Amino acid sequence: MSKINSLFQKMTFKIHGDERGSLISLESLKNIPFDIKRIYYIFDTKPDVVRGLHAHKNLKQVLICTSGSCKIRLDNGFEENIFNLNNASEGILIESLVWREMYDFSPDCVLMVLANENYDENDYIRDYKTFLSLL
Repeated sequence: MSKINSLFQKMTFKIHGDERGSLISLESLKNIPFDIKRIYYIFDTKPDVVRGLHAHKNLKQVLICTSGSCKIRLDNGFEENIFNLNNASEGILIESLVWREMYDFSPDCVLMVLANENYDENDYIRDYKTFLSLL
């Protein structure tokens, strides 16, 4: 397994549904491998905008595209991989010290992010060269 694969993993969530529709339940320490302390979502992203452009020193996140689609580029300083998130029953678990860029948002994209910590500006690494120097 390459080093980058140990820093994130693709996740699939069980869909519960019947003739009325579908539901996915996300639970701390059950199908989300950490205690969820923060949830936010990105939407109405303008065309050609790139979001993210940072890494976290300690934060872990799960990204789920609940509507529409977007691409996620992940880079651990050794390898990079691009994921197309386009299914509400799939997500990506991103460990700390992984550079992330979100782009190619569809007009209807809603990207939900679950985090294991509250917002802390000191946890962000916003310069790629600084990120590489910490590895």
